[in-house]
Amino acid sequence: MIRHMKRRQVIQALLGTPALTAIPLPAQSPQSEIPKLTVASPDAVGDAVARYFTPPQFAALRKLGDLIAPSAPGRTGAREAKAAEFLDFLLAQSPADRQQLYRSGLDHLQSESRRRYSTVFEELTLQQADAILAPMHEAWAYAAPSDSFSHFLRQAKEDLLTATFNSREFAEAQTAAGRRSSGVGTYWLPIE
Repeated sequence: MIRHMKRRQVIQALLGTPALTAIPLPAQSPQSEIPKLTVASPDAVGDAVARYFTPPQFAALRKLGDLIAPSAPGRTGAREAKAAEFLDFLLAQSPADRQQLYRSGLDHLQSESRRRYSTVFEELTLQQADAILAPMHEAWAYAAPSDSFSHFLRQAKEDLLTATFNSREFAEAQTAAGRRSSGVGTYWLPIE
C-alpha cells in the first residue's frame, strides 16, 4: 500500500506541472489560418452513375430489375430503389469470377434478344423477355445450375431482390405507407 501511495503522488505531481508552457507556440500569421470548407450531404451530390458495366449491359441489368422486382402502387421496385446502380457499384469491387458471370450473362441477354427479336433486351415486351428468361422458371435447387446463363439469372435475381428490399427508398416507401420494413426502427438494447 505504501508503494501504491508513492505512485499516486508521482502521478499527481506530474499532472500538476504545466508541461506545455515550456514549449513555445509558433507565431500566428494570417496565412496559417485554417480554411473553412463547405460541407454537403453525400446524398445531395452523390447521384449514382453507371461506371462498371457498358451502357448495353447496364440497360439489360436495369430491364432485368424491372422484370424481377417491378414497382406497384405503394411498393418500390428495383428501378426506384436504384438496384442496378448499386449492383454496378458492387460488381466493380467484386471478385473476377463474379464480374465475368454478370458480364457474360448480360451480354447473353442482349445477344439472345437480338437473335430472337431483332431488338435490344430493354425494348422487349414482357412476353418476349419471359421467353428468354425461361431458365428462371425452373425449380430451385440447392446446387447452383451448371449452365452459366441459368447461374447468372439465379444470382442476378437474388442480388436485385436483395438490393431492392434493402434500399433506403424501399424502407421510406414502407414507412410512408404505414408499414414497417423488416429491421427498420428495430434496435437491440443491452440487457441490464
